[in-house]
Amino acid sequence: MNTNLYDYAYELEKAMRSSDEFKHLQEMYKSVTNDSEASQMFDEFRNVQMQLQQKQMQGYDITEDEVMRAQEIANRAQENEKVTMLMEAEQRMSMTITELNKIIMKPLDDLYGSMA
Repeated sequence: MNTNLYDYAYELEKAMRSSDEFKHLQEMYKSVTNDSEASQMFDEFRNVQMQLQQKQMQGYDITEDEVMRAQEIANRAQENEKVTMLMEAEQRMSMTITELNKIIMKPLDDLYGSMA
């Protein structure tokens, strides 16, 4: 049997796009982008999040001031119901992807686990 893993990956992509979790995420994202205040809050939150993540990936320490600023922005963003709903939908989608990743990685886990 000649299995093309990429074909399965593209099938998984299609399945994810048609999943309830992804459709809900799309709806929440649209709700935020159609509200200028919510959109601005969400963009500010994501920008700070990405900046800190990039800084960490480059090996730099994050200062206490940066953490406090990020927390302040996150708190403000979470005061907006639309942003909160979007963040919850993102988290559910992320959990789904994590679960799928565990399934995909199971053959390697089984292989290396059996060598112990």
